[in-house]
Amino acid sequence: MPSRKFGLNLVVFVAVAALFTGLWALVNRPVSAPDWPEQISGFSFSPFRLDQNPQENQYPSDEQILADLELVSRQTDNIRTYSVENSLADIPRLAEEFGLRVTLGIWISPDEERNEREIAKAIEIANTTRSVVRVVVGNEALFRREITVEKLIQYLDRVRDAVKVPVTTSEQWHIWQEYPELAQHVDLIAAHVLPYWEFVPMEAATQFVLDRARDLRKQFPKKPLLLSEVGWPSNGRMRGGADASQADQAIYLRTLLHELNAKGYSYFVIEAFDQPWKASEEGSVGAYWGVYDAERQQKFAFEGPVVAIPQWRVLAVLSVVLGLLALTLLMIDGSSLRQRGRTFLTFVAFAGGSALVWIAYDYSQQYSTWFSLTVGALLGVGALGVFIVLLTEAHELAETAWVRNRRRPFQPVLADQAYRPKVSIHVPCYNEPPEMVKQTLDALANLDYPDYEVLIIDNNTKDPAVWEPVREYCEQLGPRFRFFHVAPLAGFKGGALNYILPHTAPDAEVVAVIDSDYCVDRNWLKYMVPHFADPKIAVVQSPQDYRDGDENTFKKLCYAEYKGFFHIGMVTRNDRNAIIQHGTMTMIRRSVMDELKWADWTICEDAELGLRVFEKGYAAAYAHHSFGRGLMPDTFIDYKKQRFRWAYGAIQIMKGHARSLFLGKGSELKPGQRYHFIAGWLPWIADGLNIFFTLGALLWSAAMIIVPQRVDPPLLIFAIPPLALFFFKFGKIMFLYQRAVGVDLKRSFQAAVAGLALSHTIAKAVLYGTFTKTIPFFRTPKMANNHGLLMALAEAREEVFIMLLLWGAALGIGLVQGLPSADVKFWVGMLLVQSLPYLAALIMALLSSLPKPVEAPEGDEVPVG
Repeated sequence: MPSRKFGLNLVVFVAVAALFTGLWALVNRPVSAPDWPEQISGFSFSPFRLDQNPQENQYPSDEQILADLELVSRQTDNIRTYSVENSLADIPRLAEEFGLRVTLGIWISPDEERNEREIAKAIEIANTTRSVVRVVVGNEALFRREITVEKLIQYLDRVRDAVKVPVTTSEQWHIWQEYPELAQHVDLIAAHVLPYWEFVPMEAATQFVLDRARDLRKQFPKKPLLLSEVGWPSNGRMRGGADASQADQAIYLRTLLHELNAKGYSYFVIEAFDQPWKASEEGSVGAYWGVYDAERQQKFAFEGPVVAIPQWRVLAVLSVVLGLLALTLLMIDGSSLRQRGRTFLTFVAFAGGSALVWIAYDYSQQYSTWFSLTVGALLGVGALGVFIVLLTEAHELAETAWVRNRRRPFQPVLADQAYRPKVSIHVPCYNEPPEMVKQTLDALANLDYPDYEVLIIDNNTKDPAVWEPVREYCEQLGPRFRFFHVAPLAGFKGGALNYILPHTAPDAEVVAVIDSDYCVDRNWLKYMVPHFADPKIAVVQSPQDYRDGDENTFKKLCYAEYKGFFHIGMVTRNDRNAIIQHGTMTMIRRSVMDELKWADWTICEDAELGLRVFEKGYAAAYAHHSFGRGLMPDTFIDYKKQRFRWAYGAIQIMKGHARSLFLGKGSELKPGQRYHFIAGWLPWIADGLNIFFTLGALLWSAAMIIVPQRVDPPLLIFAIPPLALFFFKFGKIMFLYQRAVGVDLKRSFQAAVAGLALSHTIAKAVLYGTFTKTIPFFRTPKMANNHGLLMALAEAREEVFIMLLLWGAALGIGLVQGLPSADVKFWVGMLLVQSLPYLAALIMALLSSLPKPVEAPEGDEVPVG
């Protein structure tokens, strides 16, 4: 049987590896294109290197210019320049060494002093250097609206009078149609035809250029036509159907130049070399128009089929290796998984591995600055973090949905003659409604168990009218019930529970704890205490459950969300003896309790004690049958406070137990236990980091609105990891709540909404927990009155504010930029998806403000477990 299982696993692994390798091959299938011509008409020539920028007065040396001229001279005998500033004025003289003809550019801008300097210098060069064959006065100056047509005509006439070579200006093709009078002041028509900027897909771009050239020849039949810029970027944003990619650049240029040469057109390919400095003016795409990159390496093959990623085979192998490593980790101690679960994890591991490799490759194609390197490092850490969280979420899904049988099933002990030690039940109270506490005490008095006591500790309640009725009721119930009121008492709930430990009956072997709103089942002790007959068991835990889940819509959503933890997380954790001890419906062996005591440095003393129990090498039992029902928070703010406490306490615990959790030092924690404690809190940490992503998205979107021509949407690789995590978690909830919790699609969706509504609260708690040591204990009030709409909105004011900012950013981008391309649409969609948790918080706040029914139903008796 083991060999058969191994063989099946190997088949699945090979099949999934082949599938993803095939996807790499499919995306990178060869595409035919004409070979690059032996000679092209010309190159636009800007010799700036990676660390040079004319805006910062950083210019190439003559030696660097010479090296670049030598390289381009292998393919053309014509170059076009754009300015005569600084060392660029030396290009015509240096070009003579390689027999290159120069179309000399004069940069025209709103700076008239510079214009005069450029014109004077260019006239001098044109009249003294044989390589200059024409002069171009201005490059898209009219298109940028930096000069009037009248002023440009003055410049053109002046230069034509001063030089002996043809003179023109270079503009986009439609500018010539808009200002046909320019033709009377030039010797030729120099037009830019760049389909990418006009949202034309690469497949239609060659015909687009030919059509525009035909139109210009028809409009200006007596003037020679020069296509002064033709080209395609290899990287950057999409514009409509125009994709800036290396493959599209290769196919387009090779096809276009073949056609232009065949039809006898004169043209300049923009451009010879990538110019990273242009990104500040033209957006990220401005850096990637070169046939050669900034390191002067050829960017694509000039002959043979074009492949999107020439190195795709290496990337595919890396994906397989990374997927295999991830799968190996996921399959550790995975003997109980069914084949369906193994196949699912194999698929997730390979999908995640392929995504990481693709993200790393895609980002490696960007030009590096200190800023981009910093952002890239953060992106890498974030993507790796998302990958790890996805793997842990997938692992929990598989171990919940597709296991043959549970490894450590703990069912209630039904035998009448079983182990029956004395139990001391501790009930901490603080400012609780007396009538609610009396219901709890009545249920305890009705327990079917021979030997137990009940100790009620009320700490720090100031109003005697609140705690004295409880004391009096304990006296009525008899000597089994003892009441303690202590004020002041430090240490939160843990301090209160520690206070009554010395008052526990000496012969009690088990300490049980319930919250003051819990009405326990009369069989609770009888069915659960016998688990302590196993001397290894130190903690016995039953799930939290609630009796007011049908009171209103708000509580229905809360109830649906609560159930997931006890049906999914706790069940899988119990298989590896790693449950989270929660402070109600829990039992602890008295000797262990005396040894460890409750911690007073954390606001989640229950989970912290459970971790120390495992660190000491003890075991815990979790029977997911409901034996007690409490009350849920009545308001959204209280729901948030409760989750804030849990998340903040989790970070406190992780910090306080970092050596044992992360390094395995100073404890007897097994790898599976360490995994569950870390992995169980990773999604909360991801929520914390998501705040920074949201902040960054808002800042970037603001820049896109304020300076739309200079700021592009972020690369898709920035948005894909958080979106992938969001949709995976949402899908996981919808799937597992139906399969494992046993609720319908509607309740699954309600659970997802309630969980999303807590995302911002959890994120804040994680950040506070990371940077602070302690905060005041947040008590969750029960039986509170509902409140008005304005108060409900106030409870979600932070979430509503961020939601409106995200909606405003999406609307602003739509109004300013429109939705011209897939990447803009994707970014707007990402902003709207990012707003969903904040919208969920608003929905929960509004639902909590609805008035309660006059007669709230009791709620069904379906147990949590």
